[in-house]
Amino acid sequence: MTTAVLTNQGLASKPAAPFRVMPGFRLSLGFTLFYLALIVLIPLSAVFLKTFTLSWDGFAAAVASPRVMASYRLTFGTSLLAALLNAFFGGIVAWVLVRYRFPGKKLIDALVDLPFALPTAVAGIALTALYSSTGWIGQYLEPLGIKVAFTPLGILVALTFIGLPFVVRTVQPVLEDVEKELEEAAASLGANHWQTFTRVIFPAVFPALLTGFALSFARATGEYGSVIFIAGNMPMVSEITPLFIITKLEQYDYAGATAIAVVMLTVSFLLLLAINVLQAWTRRRGQSVRA
Repeated sequence: MTTAVLTNQGLASKPAAPFRVMPGFRLSLGFTLFYLALIVLIPLSAVFLKTFTLSWDGFAAAVASPRVMASYRLTFGTSLLAALLNAFFGGIVAWVLVRYRFPGKKLIDALVDLPFALPTAVAGIALTALYSSTGWIGQYLEPLGIKVAFTPLGILVALTFIGLPFVVRTVQPVLEDVEKELEEAAASLGANHWQTFTRVIFPAVFPALLTGFALSFARATGEYGSVIFIAGNMPMVSEITPLFIITKLEQYDYAGATAIAVVMLTVSFLLLLAINVLQAWTRRRGQSVRA
């Protein structure tokens, strides 16, 4: 009897194992690593290994020619500007969808996801038709001296179009979690609209805004289908780097194509790493302020 009691007490004193819907940590982790290696790491490793077949002089010639440098400036410059535009206007769109009720709200909310579902080639053709000199919008802009189609401005329009949903869908759930009572409390303490936004709302959504900006920028740097139709693809003027990579592949210069891809991967990774570090710093700062 005493042994049974002690045994029961010993069993009762042991902490209960956490309940998991999918048991088997080792199996799940192994499958995760295998899947990531198969889908991500192996293809990226192949890009680097193919690039290593070039000598240093050959690599420098492939990635630093004047035409390639012009494509870098255009690709990263327009991607950065498009991401900034999406961060600003996407935040406004998310605010309107969360804080206001109006007729057609569900329709507008669904239209935000249209760039996700629309094939990029279709988006490029549609934007070109709209902003060409005879298009619905372009015919009114060209007399004002604003030419969109077949210029770098057209590339900016296309990259802004495909990147907007990343910001809206990232910021929207965060805004939904921000309690309106915080705004009311700030107003009761004498804060005006600008103070309430800068000290209550913006710090809460800033990490999500940075995430949306990073996703929009990453998508824009590698965009191809929606850009080639509206860009004009003029060397040194409106030729993006992904198009230059395709041109290298069509010329069977695989090492040159992978060399340019490695440069784009490296720059994009460094920028995303910097943004993630800034996000982590922002979260820690916000936690310390709340504490």
